[in-house]
Amino acid sequence: QVKLTESGGGSVQPGESLTLSCAASGLRLDPFAMIWFREAPGKEREEVSCISSRGITEYADSVKGRFTISRDNTKNTVTLQISSLRPEDTGNYFCATDEEGYCSGYLGDYWGRGTQVTVSS
Repeated sequence: QVKLTESGGGSVQPGESLTLSCAASGLRLDPFAMIWFREAPGKEREEVSCISSRGITEYADSVKGRFTISRDNTKNTVTLQISSLRPEDTGNYFCATDEEGYCSGYLGDYWGRGTQVTVSS
């Protein structure tokens, strides 16, 4: 059974940082580009970052310079470091496989249940 599990979310104040992790079981992540996306009430789903199987990274303009995505293929994990958090970053953050090994913009077959990030003063 394939499972992606996100962790590391929490409630923080503006300007603070969090590190989100995505661990996979039942599936090797190496061949896939990996996506972090977020969902919030009243907002469209937003892909915030992607890392290709070769480690090439992409970021949404809204998070560029504040979020850093990385992967550790030996541990089968993907990490999203988020800093200088803003209230508009509030949402449920999910990791997912991409359809391809490069960042195609299309979700693949697997994603987790998400981890909640709440930013408020």
